[in-house]
Amino acid sequence: MYKVSFFALILGFALLVTACKSGINSTTQNASAATEHLLETRYKMLLGYRVDSMSMPRSMTIKTNNIKKVPSRDWTSGFFAGNLWQLYRLTGNEDYKKQAEKWTPFSKKESVNRNSHDVGFKVYCSYGEALKVENKQEYKDVIIKGAETLCTRFDSKVGAIRSWDFNKEIWDYPVIIDNMMNLELLFEATKLSGNKKYENVAIQHANTTLKNQFRDDNSCYHVIDYNPTSGAVRKKTTLQGYNDDSVWARGQGWAVYGFTMSYRYTKDPAYLKQAEATANFFINNKNLPEDGIPYWDFKDPAIPNSPRDVSAATVMASALYELFGYTKNKTYLAFADKIIKSLHSDKYILNPKINAPFILDHSTGNWPKHDEIDEPITYADYYFVEALLRRK
Repeated sequence: MYKVSFFALILGFALLVTACKSGINSTTQNASAATEHLLETRYKMLLGYRVDSMSMPRSMTIKTNNIKKVPSRDWTSGFFAGNLWQLYRLTGNEDYKKQAEKWTPFSKKESVNRNSHDVGFKVYCSYGEALKVENKQEYKDVIIKGAETLCTRFDSKVGAIRSWDFNKEIWDYPVIIDNMMNLELLFEATKLSGNKKYENVAIQHANTTLKNQFRDDNSCYHVIDYNPTSGAVRKKTTLQGYNDDSVWARGQGWAVYGFTMSYRYTKDPAYLKQAEATANFFINNKNLPEDGIPYWDFKDPAIPNSPRDVSAATVMASALYELFGYTKNKTYLAFADKIIKSLHSDKYILNPKINAPFILDHSTGNWPKHDEIDEPITYADYYFVEALLRRK
């Protein structure tokens, strides 16, 4: 009798555990389905945004329901078309492709704009994404033309592409870490044309950045100002960080992404080494929140009462998926997954009741200028969708 009772007890406990696990799995599945439905709702809001060459959506102030709209000359103008191309690849829904084809031509004139170092962002994030879907010569021609234009901002004495033309009373030849992102246009133009000129400029710029832009702890400065006559470093400073010695979060993302991408084209181990070093600095930073979404600057004295920057997180996640592909270091894969898991929640996904062409909330654009603080911003969405594609 005792043996039968004991067996019944064990069986009952096993059934209870199984039932509990089933309930947990069911709850998890329901939450996941709800999140995916929320994302689908947000994705589709990009389709409903009216096509207008002067109104590319950049960011949104939710309190006033005001969407910041920009023309093609703005550095963020290529992201919206890129978002649509990427959503087509992610979902297979032809409607995204049709809308992307309408928005992409608005960036074409930026391929001849010599007044901007962000030709890469504007042209490659639109036409480069288009080329991944359709192998059109027109797309290739615009990319090559953009690369030719970007090369006009290169100075061999400095060994880098000049970033800004403004604030000439402050700096002589500024080069920002963001500029690493524009090198993809150059590398790709060499692949498409066979002309090594573009790749050579990209490599020289990457090498100069590698030499001068990083601190001993492998964090990076935002701006390095050079003497255009001698090529020597004049000063190491910032425009978007808390101060010159602070650690602007998105800048660290640009660095890891830029050097990982440069390794893709060159296989230079020095680039991979720097990407890993800065990634490790980011991942192990004592001021990084538990969910992996960083404060806008790791040294903001207001932490933990400081704005987060989802855009820094999405850039880093996308970079780390590629970096994992080269290194097989599971730390990078795990951290990228952590970011994506954190963002898959109503804490970060924009409320479905807000009718606007954005996916994620809580990015920080330019804190020192009190501009775009804790808002949806288009490039956060771009690197989020890119990370989802790379994750697949």
